Amino acid sequence: MSKVFPRIGRRRALQGAAAGFVVFGLLLWWLLPLGEDPPSGTIVFSTGTPRGVYQEYGEQLRTEFRKDMPGLKVNLLNSAGSQQNVQRVATGRADFTIAAADAVETYELHHGNGAGHLRGVARLYDDYVQLIVPRDSGIRTLADLRHKRVAIGLPKSGVRLIAERVLKAAGIDPGKGITPMSDGIDTGPDRLRHHKIDAFFWSGGLPTDGLVKLAGKFPFRFVPIEGAVVTRLHAQGDAARYYRTTNMPESAYRSLGQSSTVPTIAVSNVLMTREDMDPRLTEWITRVVIRSRDRIGNHVHSAQLVDLRTAIYTDPLDLHEGARRYYRSMKP
Repeated sequence: MSKVFPRIGRRRALQGAAAGFVVFGLLLWWLLPLGEDPPSGTIVFSTGTPRGVYQEYGEQLRTEFRKDMPGLKVNLLNSAGSQQNVQRVATGRADFTIAAADAVETYELHHGNGAGHLRGVARLYDDYVQLIVPRDSGIRTLADLRHKRVAIGLPKSGVRLIAERVLKAAGIDPGKGITPMSDGIDTGPDRLRHHKIDAFFWSGGLPTDGLVKLAGKFPFRFVPIEGAVVTRLHAQGDAARYYRTTNMPESAYRSLGQSSTVPTIAVSNVLMTREDMDPRLTEWITRVVIRSRDRIGNHVHSAQLVDLRTAIYTDPLDLHEGARRYYRSMKP
């Protein structure tokens, strides 16, 4: 009997090893296309302003790309925001970017150079319009912005696009009804803190790092943007159809101690590229974006909202062929 047990042990050990190899093989199949080497080369990813969500997201994506595609070099390029991002990809100055749907639609409606070659990779998360004022400010409504120093975002930013539309919907001329200031999330918080502006618009994911940091230094609050404003925005037609009413949760910036939600506007963000981008590279990038959601979400809260079920809806852009291949491969 003592001679039989070693044989059984060896057989079981071999069976266990074989099972282990099968599991490893399945894991490898899940992580990588079988027999396919990762893409390599160099791409340019246009992000956004420092302290903004686009910049943070871009940095985290570059880290994730490096893990799965070590031969791929990703150059991050700061930008003013959505409008500049769309233009850069359309004209070949960048290969991938994130932009708000209204900025994409506006570029297409204005027949911007290369607009017809733009393609979607994934719908990511929503931007929330955030109108920030000092806590003790007398500004309570959009109408109270008249004759005030209001930062409406950098030229070519998505913030500028939506802020001007919101002001017009409120009956305020963005050029004459206020003193317009060209501050973004990189400079707006400090200028508000030092009373150099009275209010500033920001459109970004929740929470935005620049506002989290401001909340630790300076008491501020959000001015509500009511649903009636969205109704008037929709009446403007064109890209305004991408705006929808929503509420900013009281937990968005915990240190502010908000006791209730704040009515505002949301617009979706799209990861995008050009039609001529290598389908294999785009398929890999799509895969990494979807599968790294939770890891990136530990650093960029908005990334937690990326969902395979909704990622394919990249309206107003058609899906890139590489992204389509990935989504098809994930069907049950």
